[in-house]
Amino acid sequence: MKHRILVVGMGMCRDDLCQKHLAAVQSADFLVGTERHLGWFSDHPGRRRPIDAPLPEVLAEIEKQAETARVAVLASGDPLFFGIGATLIKHFGAQNVTIHSNVSSMAAAFSRIGKPWHNAEAVSLHARDGGYRLNEALASGRPVFLLTDPKNSPDQVARMVMERAGGAFAFRVFECLGMENERIRRLDPAVAANERFLNPNAVILEPEESPAAGSPICPGAPEDHYLHCPAMITKAEVRAVVLSKLRLSPEHVFWDLGAASGAVAIEASLFVTSGRIVAVEKNPDRAEHIRKNAAKYAPGRIEIVENTLPGAMDELPDPDRVFIGGGGRDIAEIVRRAASRLRPGGRIVANIVILETLNQCLDALGRQDFAVDTVQVQVNRSAPMPGGIRLEARNPVFVVSAEKPV
Repeated sequence: MKHRILVVGMGMCRDDLCQKHLAAVQSADFLVGTERHLGWFSDHPGRRRPIDAPLPEVLAEIEKQAETARVAVLASGDPLFFGIGATLIKHFGAQNVTIHSNVSSMAAAFSRIGKPWHNAEAVSLHARDGGYRLNEALASGRPVFLLTDPKNSPDQVARMVMERAGGAFAFRVFECLGMENERIRRLDPAVAANERFLNPNAVILEPEESPAAGSPICPGAPEDHYLHCPAMITKAEVRAVVLSKLRLSPEHVFWDLGAASGAVAIEASLFVTSGRIVAVEKNPDRAEHIRKNAAKYAPGRIEIVENTLPGAMDELPDPDRVFIGGGGRDIAEIVRRAASRLRPGGRIVANIVILETLNQCLDALGRQDFAVDTVQVQVNRSAPMPGGIRLEARNPVFVVSAEKPV
């Protein structure tokens, strides 16, 4: 390649271009950019190429032109902030690319509201892992800047925030930054979920101050800490045993199947700090309990899937750990499917009360050649009586734990 490729950050508007940027553009023989950015240089004598085709075709044209001409790529905002700059460096090599940085959309958005952004999280929803990164960012307790796209528009983001964090965020939408029709709005997520927005746009989420959000929780917390339907919660002492059997690590993907109140998923978040936690529950009332419990104790950390097992597993990410809190007559099929999706070395832990269900579970795990261990947890809690206390028995629970061969 004879000539280095110049990548010029356009900032938010033409006024953001300094003399160095303008000189780089004026020295080029061939301009590549969006129609909007090319329009800023309508009097430029060089040839031009709109980015209106699949990126591989654009890259091939840039490579061809750079053999004989000086190429300038006009990039939105800052080329290295989720922009084309990184792609060009990866494709052509850093030795063949010169980056002229500018104001990023993130810097511009925070400047509009007069707030610092050195501690903010940045998430691009263009990326394949955008939803996963959003979960991490929501759980960080920091402001979050989101680069949206037509599929992941602000209304869709608002629905995601309400689903995953109970809507406990100040929600600001930045539309057409730097353009004549620029608009900045602060909306309640419930309102934003039903709005339509000008393109391009971005979102800033700021955690709302709430005495309930992020309340302290511990492994084996008392049942009355959680909203739950009668008898539809894993007992505190059993929960502590389950968490010990799961052997969770920060980066794990964890499934809580038949989550009921979400207590196990929420307490798993104490250990799974950078991975993903998915709670599956078919009952709408229980799913609502999970949302409220998660918003209180683990905001932004729990992904809630309201669907029926075993089919609900089909769309979930492959797990490292699985807890089965409910299965009933479908326990064998749930175990079989979970085992097939489980990563090597992963663990399944199931709570079983009925002997027939226990036999089905053990048989299903045995067919998968898992290493299986079963313990019975019998809990007796103190209860007052005249002159003293007695021990009141709870139903015994079988805790089955199994490890997949590596």
